[in-house]
Amino acid sequence: MKKTASILLSTLAGTTALLLSATTPATANPNAINPIPVLNGTNGLPNLPGRTKAVFQVTGMASPNNTHNYNVFGTDLGIMWDNGHGEMLTAFGDTAGIGFPNLLAGSMWAWRSNILVRSHSKNPAHGIYFDSVVRDVFGQARDLIPSPKIPFVEISRIPTAGISANGVQYLSMMSVKSWDNVGQWTTNFSGLAASADNGETWADLGHTRRPDEGGNANFQMNAFLKSGGFVYEYGTRAGRNNAAFVARVPEQHIENLAEYEYWDGNGWRKNDVNAAAPVMHGVGELSVMYNDYLGQYISLTTDPFNSVVMRRASSPEGPWSPPETLIDTRELPTAYAPSIFPYQTGRDLYFLTTVHSQYNVVLMHTRL
Repeated sequence: MKKTASILLSTLAGTTALLLSATTPATANPNAINPIPVLNGTNGLPNLPGRTKAVFQVTGMASPNNTHNYNVFGTDLGIMWDNGHGEMLTAFGDTAGIGFPNLLAGSMWAWRSNILVRSHSKNPAHGIYFDSVVRDVFGQARDLIPSPKIPFVEISRIPTAGISANGVQYLSMMSVKSWDNVGQWTTNFSGLAASADNGETWADLGHTRRPDEGGNANFQMNAFLKSGGFVYEYGTRAGRNNAAFVARVPEQHIENLAEYEYWDGNGWRKNDVNAAAPVMHGVGELSVMYNDYLGQYISLTTDPFNSVVMRRASSPEGPWSPPETLIDTRELPTAYAPSIFPYQTGRDLYFLTTVHSQYNVVLMHTRL
């Protein structure tokens, strides 16, 4: 692999200018990236002068995890959850590696849309280290749910949320039809995939699909939260800078859309997705968790200016506080998809954020 990486570096040197990501908010199309350090204009962790610091490189050639050893040179998202037995599962999204290039999407990289790693890291102050990865027969990280990678059919099947319920692992995934303008894309549907063997194999649950139309259009990108016997599902339309909505379902009925209730601003309405009222505005990819230190629920997302922001609430449906900035867009203009570390760490808040300019995932730390 080291020899392969060396050849790759030489090949990419002549095309660096074409593949460099500009220091502007992350483009919608993830194929337009170069994840090789230095060649992509990055060198080490971002130096952030504000309240949040970058503390650990989680993925890529510059990571202690050496993810390139299983053909993950670049990836995004990093959605973390506990598998119900003290092990952390992390799903990543569009992933660049060496192999047959994704020419239909205009990329020289081979692509997977959804990969999974496992970890027992409970103290993120020392970083997040992976124990295992779901691999193919060649030892490379493989797609959990394959997609045809055909523009305007399905260019990608991307995980947006993960949770353990009833002893089963679930991923909420969106079927991307096309990459559009900056921060915008079009979906076919969202739906659940399930694994009964700790993420090794997955089934695509067609009966859980929400088409990108009507009230279901508001649940194309999701975040999960467990509270009081319910699984709460926070949803937005495809793309960033949208309103967020919330539904809930008893954990044992997570696969039954008819059992979902939707917050209408005053109460819960069962099996009426069109009744859902916005609970937040200006939301991108979303992560929600109860925080013991604050005694409140917190949500992380990016705002319309592409700053990473946090909101607080005393109940899952809100009302949610005005956003407070954790990473100002002027510090890191290409950050997106903040995902909260799933274990309590007191006053220290840890979360993963994708840095699009290097197309890899970084662990962040801020003090509450």
